[in-house]
Amino acid sequence: MDPAFERLAVDRRCNTQGANFGSAVGQFNEAAAADVQFATGRPWCLPDNAAFKKLVNQYGFAFAPTAMHSARTTGFGGFHLSLEAAYTKIDSGAQYWKLGTQGPVDPSTSEAGVINNSPQDVLQLYSAKIRKSFGFGLELTGVVGFMPKTSIVSGGADVRLSLLEGFRSGIPGILPDVAVGGGVRTITGTPEMQLSIASLDVQISKPLPIADSSILTPWVGYQYVWIFGDSGLIDLTPGTDAINYCNYAGPNVPGNPDPDPTQGFDGQPVCRGGSPIDFNNNVVFEKARLERQRLIFGANYRYEMVMFGIEFITDIVDPEDAQTGDDKTDIVRPRTDTTPPATIKQSDSEILKGEDRQWTIVLELGAMF
Repeated sequence: MDPAFERLAVDRRCNTQGANFGSAVGQFNEAAAADVQFATGRPWCLPDNAAFKKLVNQYGFAFAPTAMHSARTTGFGGFHLSLEAAYTKIDSGAQYWKLGTQGPVDPSTSEAGVINNSPQDVLQLYSAKIRKSFGFGLELTGVVGFMPKTSIVSGGADVRLSLLEGFRSGIPGILPDVAVGGGVRTITGTPEMQLSIASLDVQISKPLPIADSSILTPWVGYQYVWIFGDSGLIDLTPGTDAINYCNYAGPNVPGNPDPDPTQGFDGQPVCRGGSPIDFNNNVVFEKARLERQRLIFGANYRYEMVMFGIEFITDIVDPEDAQTGDDKTDIVRPRTDTTPPATIKQSDSEILKGEDRQWTIVLELGAMF
């Protein structure tokens, strides 16, 4: 389930027909020449920005802060150590998940295929957390986690302020605890994507004592999430050796035995009978700046020091309706036999139109002291 953004090309011939060519000029150049007749340059090998944003949208939901806690802090000087497991539903049947993730490795070649035919239905994220209260309702949290079936490691921190907690008698004792907070998560482990998620949330909870040593605490909350996704430098034809495909003879500079002075010694590669086209198939996808609005339901049960919790997180509105920015993304429609490629601009709401709402189930086991 690691990202494989090199497959997210506007025209699939960019990384399928061109993927197996070495120094011979064949279909890889023919496909490019077919676009030249429309005077459009090389749009057959451009990044599919819409697919990239859809992937970042769902990855971001999975890595977003879970706010897995009640509105009441651990108390002055208190600690909470726990292990957390989060399971997030994704639209695994979507084409961008099949093309945009690596898939299983072929045991005979030790290489991934050209498409992931069976993406996981649920992304798993396992984390270790430590919460520390500093009194006056202030609490900080540190988190580090990893996602199985990927090389991705996540980390981040949360801060929250419990505005109303700890009343046990009188009218205030009837009121629930109320807290506001925020969190940040980022990832590492893949050169293809930089992903950071920030959130703000508000929660209401009420501890319900059971016997002498047990407490059940349900809570409900609202969370606003900002997703910041950027791609690395992506080679859309990773299976093509640009040096061999060009039959490279060095740069076009004075002193090269095979220069091309008609180009003005521009330093570009000189090819002996090949083509330099693959040198220009490295791209950066347009940045993704997305939002989500989530509703949180949870509860934990504490017996003396041991605590177990469960939480359910879901979208309040469809992903398309959560977008507030008016940024426009260049979307290229691939060429057909009779029409040239066309570039249109779409907003994030238009790109995410029809995308499913997601949900996450979180389980936690830890100790509070």
